[in-house]
Amino acid sequence: MTERYDCHYCKESLFGKKYVLREENPYCVKCYESLYSNTCEECKKPIGCNTRDLSYKDRHWHEECFQCFQCKRSLVDKPFSTKDEQLLCTECYSNEYSSKCHDCKKTIMPGSRKMEHKGNSWHETCFTCQRCQQPIGTKSFIPKENHNFCVPCYEKQFAMQCVHCKKPITTGGVTYREQPWHKDCFLCTSCKQQLSGQRFTSRDDFAYCLNCFCNLYAKKCASCTTPISGLGGSKYISFEERQWHNDCFNCKKCSVSLVGRGFLTERDDILCPECGKDI
Repeated sequence: MTERYDCHYCKESLFGKKYVLREENPYCVKCYESLYSNTCEECKKPIGCNTRDLSYKDRHWHEECFQCFQCKRSLVDKPFSTKDEQLLCTECYSNEYSSKCHDCKKTIMPGSRKMEHKGNSWHETCFTCQRCQQPIGTKSFIPKENHNFCVPCYEKQFAMQCVHCKKPITTGGVTYREQPWHKDCFLCTSCKQQLSGQRFTSRDDFAYCLNCFCNLYAKKCASCTTPISGLGGSKYISFEERQWHNDCFNCKKCSVSLVGRGFLTERDDILCPECGKDI
């Protein structure tokens, strides 16, 4: 006598019938589909044993139901994207949701490399220098008047050139006599120290720091022999081709200040009237 082989659920004989094994237990097709088949997301019908079950993120479709929400073309074995849980082919998704290139106005396809700047997007090959038309890629660039320039082209077209070294001034800089200089090029004619950020003066169109100018060109005080710069509104006394700092214009004997007072001279000395009355 032949041993019985029945459906694990309904107990009907499976002899001569199709059946499905699940966890080593046999089920007739009807019971298996009723108990275990997934429901299609599109048509809401069970996905039977004789139909291919396509799944994505715990959701299931019949093969014929796995299609683009927009154009209804099959997505079987094709790339696709999702938006608000709707399946979309790459073309429909791109047309509806992908960025448009700021230059050529065409869609930037998902997965392709794009360049972004101030809310705009470009294809990598469309993000080019306005002057040389070469792709900028990840190199530094400078935007100007709604156009982008690679650094070498920007310097050639827009940057001022230092009057000293003739090279472009890209940052900072100093203007002297309406001419541009690099800070590193604007130096004292004598000591070569940088003049940017400190007081300076000029002689014959050459710039000097105050120390060098005073040592080279300023008159010397007849009393202390140090230079009298006369810069910044500082006052000095001049008499018969001799000069004094205000603070140095004092009586030789009693040291009283003679600024704004009468005085007498005795050879190279200056005296107040009191000390000079016996001359």
